[in-house]
Amino acid sequence: MSGSARRILQPVPTVRDDQPGILFCGHCGHGPDPLEEMQGRVCGRCGLGLMLCARRDTAPTPKDPFLVVDGTLTICALSQAAEDLLGVEEIAAVNRHVSDFLLPADAEAAGPENLIELLIHAAREEGEPHHAVVRPAGEFGVRYWARVGACGPPRAALLVLADLGE
Repeated sequence: MSGSARRILQPVPTVRDDQPGILFCGHCGHGPDPLEEMQGRVCGRCGLGLMLCARRDTAPTPKDPFLVVDGTLTICALSQAAEDLLGVEEIAAVNRHVSDFLLPADAEAAGPENLIELLIHAAREEGEPHHAVVRPAGEFGVRYWARVGACGPPRAALLVLADLGE
């Protein structure tokens, strides 16, 4: 190719979050102890979860029930609070489809309110958290607010639950 016919490749600008990420344990929800140096990725407090990072407006508190879901909608981690709320131990929930435990409260919902779409989007891209109303699978009178955003590494969706009364 001649010099005039050749295109010059340039990097495409990416959207960067101005919001800093915070670390939290994928099991207990606590951040790293500020007085101790982190040794690897396993939580120094509970010794059970990997340290993950999420935007401040997405990350759970230690009291929040939450699930970590990958791009195939498989549960990768379940907090102690989510175990209590959903009545299942983490070992029985990991590697199972999220719909075995949670479903959109409105089965007819389409677009951004649809839980499955929110999880897939969050597991693949950074961005602001979205909210939906969900219910436990097999129950019809119980509803929870769900805050869905990205976390990682590795890249996954973070689904933080709260009672509708809160």
